[in-house]
Amino acid sequence: MDRPLLIGLGELLWDVLPAGEQLGGAPANFSYHAAALGAEGFTVSTVGRDDRGARALRELAGKGLVADGIAVSDRWPTGYVEAKLDGQGVASYHFPDNVAWDHLIINDAAQAAAARAAAVCFGSLCQRSAESRRAIERFLGQMPASALKIFDVNLRQHFYSEEILRFSLDQADVVKLNDDELPVVAGLFRLSGDQEEQMLQLREKFGLRLVVLTRGGKGSLLVSPDGLSDHPGVATDLVDTIGAGDSFTATVAVGLLLNLPLAAINERANKLAAYVCSRTGAMPAIPSGYRLIR
Repeated sequence: MDRPLLIGLGELLWDVLPAGEQLGGAPANFSYHAAALGAEGFTVSTVGRDDRGARALRELAGKGLVADGIAVSDRWPTGYVEAKLDGQGVASYHFPDNVAWDHLIINDAAQAAAARAAAVCFGSLCQRSAESRRAIERFLGQMPASALKIFDVNLRQHFYSEEILRFSLDQADVVKLNDDELPVVAGLFRLSGDQEEQMLQLREKFGLRLVVLTRGGKGSLLVSPDGLSDHPGVATDLVDTIGAGDSFTATVAVGLLLNLPLAAINERANKLAAYVCSRTGAMPAIPSGYRLIR
């Protein structure tokens, strides 16, 4: 098949780790992993006209990604996040306010990409500012009706609300969340029962094509109108978890576009996420054996 265009829409930032700075941001990670899977990965974001912004554009180009959809702001600094790893390699984050992606610019290249996109992944974090929330809404409205819209819940600090989550779920065909986020979503939308029952209720409430729950080292659960797939996870030598969830989401997106069976998508997504966990940072080099589109 032709390479479908998959867009990561939202924050592009630097993860400031004890060992140094590494490029990240869930939407950028998503587009990177989509490209590693054989799709055309495209990031829509905004950076500052500063050293971090210039380095971000150079690094994306070095990874083979087109950076045309990333606007450069003369007013706001490039985003960064202070990431801390616990003893299990799990990251926690602190996000400074009022950075470039809080003032998301949809440039001409991004608008052109929206018109031919096969899928987009967006989250809640970039919607912490009303300006970026409006930009995301406009972008989603410019996409083909057939395009797959994936909402990666991605709750961070206090940067979410019932309004943001409801809007995003209303827009989405697919929602991806982890086992820390499901109880929050269940509380806000009055979902009851165990994880599977909550996911079924969430799918029905918002008319979703697929609900994806990742459970760290305990694998993942995928729920669709046609059934479910429960995967126990793949053992790995854990280095850090940064970017693993985004690689999972990218695999789900490409798998759905290829019409793969749910169990096959779940298996491939777990394998790639386990590999990413065995490497440092969100965008490690991915062996060709993980490609889904050749």
